[in-house]
Amino acid sequence: MESAPADSAIVAAFFDVDGTLVNSTIIHYYVYLRCRRMSPAYASLWHSVYPLKCVYYFLLDKISRRTLNIVFYRSYAGLPAAEIKALAPDCHREIIKRRRFPQAIGCVEEHRRAGHRVVLVTGSIDFLVQPLAAELGAHDVVAATLVESNGTFTGELAGPPISEQEKARRVRQYADVHGIDLSLSYAYGDSVADLPMLEAVGFPHAVNPDRALAKAARARGWPLHRWTIADSQVNNAP
Repeated sequence: MESAPADSAIVAAFFDVDGTLVNSTIIHYYVYLRCRRMSPAYASLWHSVYPLKCVYYFLLDKISRRTLNIVFYRSYAGLPAAEIKALAPDCHREIIKRRRFPQAIGCVEEHRRAGHRVVLVTGSIDFLVQPLAAELGAHDVVAATLVESNGTFTGELAGPPISEQEKARRVRQYADVHGIDLSLSYAYGDSVADLPMLEAVGFPHAVNPDRALAKAARARGWPLHRWTIADSQVNNAP
């Protein structure tokens, strides 16, 4: 972590979640939550055919992360909100915690020790990310919220998907509210969809970047990191 100039300004570290702190996607969480509501036999059958739909989501993500989020979260339509929210701690324990990058935990702790405000900024659902935020000691979470009606999810998001330009807008909005100096702040992301957020701060970092983000990061001289589940050693790419 580079050292920001010491002054009285408030410094923050903004972290994307999926692919940056955790080796996961919004699909992992949905599959877990849906299978928990099925019999083992039916869950096995459903799980065997669902990857075919994931191909569609993968292609959609290549076109637009924003569009993917809008389309994908319609899968939650009709699911009982209270029951799904009650599964969040189990989802954290079984999916998120097992997929955390050890280097990410160390990086977050380093920022906390430096007195930086740690903020998770993600297109994932708020109640699923909160246990991770609590475990990491994050100060705040900027995450997607599902609309509820009559005790069920409608499949709509409460506001624009938190991706691409919206993610950067939310970071700037958060900075304005909390008096954060973005020129002294940090951001970590893995996807080209995180590029606007990374460009909004003085110290951007690309973590396990996709091809487009890696190209952009190298062109700008940003640090590139390869974080893994098995190896706790952070390797800075050239």
